[in-house]
Amino acid sequence: MDLDIEGNVALTTASSSGLGFASAQALVREGANVVINGRDGDSLADAKADLETEAAGDARVVAVEGDITDPDDLDRLVETTLDEFGRLDHLVTSAGGPPSGAFLDTDDEDWEAAYELLVMSVVRLARKCAEPLADGDGGTIVTITSRSVKEAIDGLVLSNSVRMSVVGLEKTLSMELGPDVRANAVLPGSHETSRIRELVDQAIERGEYDSYEEGLADWVDNPLDRIGDPIELGNTVAFLSSPRAGHVNGQAIVIDGGGGSSNL
Repeated sequence: MDLDIEGNVALTTASSSGLGFASAQALVREGANVVINGRDGDSLADAKADLETEAAGDARVVAVEGDITDPDDLDRLVETTLDEFGRLDHLVTSAGGPPSGAFLDTDDEDWEAAYELLVMSVVRLARKCAEPLADGDGGTIVTITSRSVKEAIDGLVLSNSVRMSVVGLEKTLSMELGPDVRANAVLPGSHETSRIRELVDQAIERGEYDSYEEGLADWVDNPLDRIGDPIELGNTVAFLSSPRAGHVNGQAIVIDGGGGSSNL
């Protein structure tokens, strides 16, 4: 399917690796120009080089190093995007997960840091991007969050709690920014990201598994009997960013192979 986003401009955060990178990958394969972001300059440069090999047509990749919890870095990220391309059509927000832990082991600083990372980064970006997104021909916002907003996950009190705010924010944006801008969220389950590979490798070193395949199998928790490929989520993000999904708005879409048991 031609998503009809060739030549568009997409700003993607936390996109030097993981699901943010997969989203940028899917977008650039469709011919969209992408601005990627990350805190580590070397990883960001590697991601830029990888994406440029996959870019369709005349699509360009611009890398902007920065921390999404720093308002000044977010200002520079948006300004660079507009300076480079003169427009913004799609915003894709992603962030690393907050630390695991139980409620009684989590202090005020942990809560505040998680809120800054997961919620305020999206709030600030949406505020800065709302006008340029509305100026185009069908702007979109897609936020990558977690299926923990549908079903709480043991040991992840911060993710279970704070990410709920992101979904509430996206729903509100879908109402307040329409009809010029659509806003949706995607809620991934387990995908074979670099973080998962790192965790499996560490478990092998501890002697918990004999092979990578054995360790990865423990992350499979769905009827499809396999872990997700990050590009599958990326393709969904690209679709939601496109006019092919023009009547999808204000939705929180779970992408977990059917592993959850929630009806909604």
